[in-house]
Amino acid sequence: MLNFFPKYFTSKAITLYLVVLVLCNILFLNSFLSPLWWAFGIVEVIGFFYFSNQLTRNWSNYSPKKFGKKLFQTALIIRICWVIFSYFFYQIMTGSPFEFDAGDAKGYHEEAVWIVQMINGGGLQPYFDYIRGRYSDMGYSFYLGWQYWITGNSIFIARLLKALYGAFTCVLVYRLAGRSFGEDVARMAAIFCMLMPNLILYTGLHTKEVEMVLLTVWFVERADALIRGKKFSLNTLWPTLLLAGSLFFFRTVLGATALFALFTTLMFTSTKVLGVGKRIVLVMWVVVAVAYFMGGTVANEIESVWQSRKANQETSLDFRENRIGGNKLSKYAGAAVFAPMIFVIPFPTIVETPNQQNMKMINGGNYVKNIMAFFVIFAFYWVIKNKKWRDYLLIGSFTVGYLIVLAMSAFAQSERFHQPILPFILIMSAFGISLISNKEKKYFTWWMALIFVAIVAWSWFKLAGRGLV
Repeated sequence: MLNFFPKYFTSKAITLYLVVLVLCNILFLNSFLSPLWWAFGIVEVIGFFYFSNQLTRNWSNYSPKKFGKKLFQTALIIRICWVIFSYFFYQIMTGSPFEFDAGDAKGYHEEAVWIVQMINGGGLQPYFDYIRGRYSDMGYSFYLGWQYWITGNSIFIARLLKALYGAFTCVLVYRLAGRSFGEDVARMAAIFCMLMPNLILYTGLHTKEVEMVLLTVWFVERADALIRGKKFSLNTLWPTLLLAGSLFFFRTVLGATALFALFTTLMFTSTKVLGVGKRIVLVMWVVVAVAYFMGGTVANEIESVWQSRKANQETSLDFRENRIGGNKLSKYAGAAVFAPMIFVIPFPTIVETPNQQNMKMINGGNYVKNIMAFFVIFAFYWVIKNKKWRDYLLIGSFTVGYLIVLAMSAFAQSERFHQPILPFILIMSAFGISLISNKEKKYFTWWMALIFVAIVAWSWFKLAGRGLV
């Protein structure tokens, strides 16, 4: 089994990106991408693939303790550098420390400032009256409000804390992957998370994704430890259930998917992993937790999300079609289109499209996900073919469950909504790489050809729908 990311794959991935970037901008010369976004994309792609190859080799001989320390320190340094750079970059580009089209980010900021004012005024009742039981979107604003109260409304400190959370997430990925797939896969997965441009990007934004990813990975890591651990007590159970509960305060479907994955794992995981007696006790506790979390307002929110899923997707596609600068071809998209590609999308925006600075900025990160999807699909294929799916059920059921929900939602093509599942995609890609032999290498070339065609077609789709070609 491979314990590093071979140069055979990384060099080809870098070359393909440069080729498709140049070709698309020649084909669609009237929509030539700004050199600024070229620079971001090239740094993201080369930074990920080159250093993934180098570090998975160079750090392979470290002791687990030294590796964990090196991982955390490097991840933290990368994220702090990005926080500092992006803070001033956005100041220059937008006139404020917020990203382009920062409606949600400014909304969270303003709500947090309001919470500080209420704390200083002696009561939070106006806030609870305002949310009216809308728990799924109160978690981040409420947390940010208390953080502002301590730090004096500091946006910069909030971002530095996000850098810390992001680095700790990499450590959690290392622990989780090591317990499930072994040390070699864990090191690759952790390095991938450390270098993944999309995970780094959000430490410099004021949205809830960094905290949400942290809680999600922490939940799965604790659930995996609970299931695989030899000792069992309430002290190991309650952190798992509390972390699952916390996800309902960030995104309803995320909390529901977490409990679904936990329950599915307890019911169907291999007896080699989870004995019968412990299984019965845990199932009973999870049933109680599900009854609690799924009761009342939360149950109504889940039911509302499920019943309105089709209407929400149609409304979103209609909005994308008819808004100013919208894409007239969006109406042809939907769950039937997104579902087969859900491991791969979103594709990078590498041609100049109006009012999409955020997507152009992260074009390289989206390309990285397109390439890594090959190894993810191979990993799932191997697990199913070799009838090992019950040994990896927690990560598998959570990943597939969330992606199915995402494919049927209004946000299947939104890079931001893929964030909670991205660490698990990277874990599975590391597992897939470890299983690759010379026999499967030829399929990677075919995959690159497929991605090449898809990106060119996506570029045409984005421009044609706006009448730019």
